[in-house]
Amino acid sequence: MDKMKLSTEVSVPEAPRPITYGSKILCLGSCFAEHISDKLDYFKFQVTSNPFGILFTPPALLNIIEKTVKKEEFTTNDIFQTDEKWQSFYAHSRLGDRSAAKALAALNSAESSLFEAIQTSTHIIITLGSAYVYKHLDSGLMVANCHKQPQALFTKQLLAVYQLHDMLKELIGYCRRLNNDLKFTFTVSPVRHSKDGMVENQRSKAHLLAAVHQTLDEDPQTQYFPSYEIMMDELRDYRFYKRDLIHPNDLAIDLIWKKFKSSIIDKSINQDMDRVEKLQTSLAHRSSISSGKAYEKLKTFQDTLTKEITSKYPFMNF
Repeated sequence: MDKMKLSTEVSVPEAPRPITYGSKILCLGSCFAEHISDKLDYFKFQVTSNPFGILFTPPALLNIIEKTVKKEEFTTNDIFQTDEKWQSFYAHSRLGDRSAAKALAALNSAESSLFEAIQTSTHIIITLGSAYVYKHLDSGLMVANCHKQPQALFTKQLLAVYQLHDMLKELIGYCRRLNNDLKFTFTVSPVRHSKDGMVENQRSKAHLLAAVHQTLDEDPQTQYFPSYEIMMDELRDYRFYKRDLIHPNDLAIDLIWKKFKSSIIDKSINQDMDRVEKLQTSLAHRSSISSGKAYEKLKTFQDTLTKEITSKYPFMNF
């Protein structure tokens, strides 16, 4: 008797340009980009994540990449005060500060970090969240974050596929000014933007998917990971969601990571990743004892495994 299937599996082919422990990775985009970068960081890959914070749209990413590659310093013209904090329409609110000088320092530090990451990375992973953008009426900037400013200051619009495609091409072009050997992995965030409306969210995701695949067809140095499709099809059950029924829960993220690992990460380092995980688990274990034979045995195991791993990968720090 055939085994009954309880879900329709999304096929994920092995990437032609996989990540190894010798790779340097830059993760940019929505909150799902940070989930992936957290996993990569846990397994001790060399990863930089969202220097400007969470950015949901292609124009938000293009804005900071263009500014970074051109080495355009952030000035007082790029910040404004709201709720006793200085913020920038270029960045997430976590870069804001009560001091204008500190807010500018954070923005310029993020720019330096992004410049170095683009220049030295082998892979860039970009997660796109939405094709809806908010255009600031006074400046004309498609903002990364409205920072709770009055809606009358913005106009909301759904970008067309051709506009998104042009932005992605431009984004790739700017990055390759600094590093022509970059490999790009695009994915569309599995988080539904319900505040736009469920029908509107589907339109938005459809525009992103069409623009990304048009880009993939034109550029052999780009590849796709179907996180959106895995969540919507293979994990289409509310047990895989948080209580808000919108965001993937830890189980869903773990299952998508497992697919990511099998597709994007080189299988030749699976055993090394298992050893890193074993050490991480051991180090995270809170022992009730701090002396004696059992404690000494645990410390010897941890020290030996640490030395074995770091002798092979000196950049790892436990």
